Amino acid sequence: MDIQQVLAALETFAPLPLQEGFDNAGLQIGLTGEQDVTGALLCLDVTLDVVDEAIRNGFNLIVSHHPLLFHGLKRISNDGSSIERIVIKAIQNNIAIVSMHTNLDNAVGGVNYKMAQKLGLTDVGFLQPFTRAGLEGGSGVVGLLPEAMTDSEFVDSVKTVFNAPAAMCSQSCGRSVRKVALCGGAGSFLLGEAKAKGADVFITGEMHYHEYFEALGDIQIVVLGHYETEQYTSELLQEILAKSCPGLKTKIAQSTNPIYIV
Repeated sequence: MDIQQVLAALETFAPLPLQEGFDNAGLQIGLTGEQDVTGALLCLDVTLDVVDEAIRNGFNLIVSHHPLLFHGLKRISNDGSSIERIVIKAIQNNIAIVSMHTNLDNAVGGVNYKMAQKLGLTDVGFLQPFTRAGLEGGSGVVGLLPEAMTDSEFVDSVKTVFNAPAAMCSQSCGRSVRKVALCGGAGSFLLGEAKAKGADVFITGEMHYHEYFEALGDIQIVVLGHYETEQYTSELLQEILAKSCPGLKTKIAQSTNPIYIV
């Protein structure tokens, strides 16, 4: 199996036209049709440690959620940024890098569906559905808990599910939680949609200070952190490849959250 076949399988699940206009998903580094895949290391972010882990395992493919190459590089030097050094090390070791970012966020069964699955939500659908290039996709999801919970019980359970050391919440609305809206990563743009859909709570990874005021009395915001909400993306990638590329050796990289809460 060559890298082009793996890339095609990933893009079949999460087609590139589903990505946002600012994004740079897809192939980042590598020769797509000239090398067999010895193994795929799956991660949220491509770091030097991740590249080293791929080398130790004899893997020549890294599949990440966040793109390595997001902004243009004016030079590539070994005394430059960590991104420049990652590019050099990957090329020197014949490691291809592929990123599935907002196309995977916006795909049916994608990142937000994985979050909903972890929470045990039912009747899950897109929070903001859309059609792009004839493809059905959407931003965020909304679903139902099997049983209603108090807001404090719900926040505690969410922190446990996502291994979050803390949660930044808006003021309690004083009602039970049954309908849950969520968006992994930076999902604050969907707060209005979550309110319009009648959600009791909106979970995301990042929210600006003034946006918390928009929730008062209408919905409770639960902000867990960017890494925390998207950490299960590697697990999702592994599931996709297990189904579409049987026999491909995969491994979830040792995760690294760059933010420490002390």
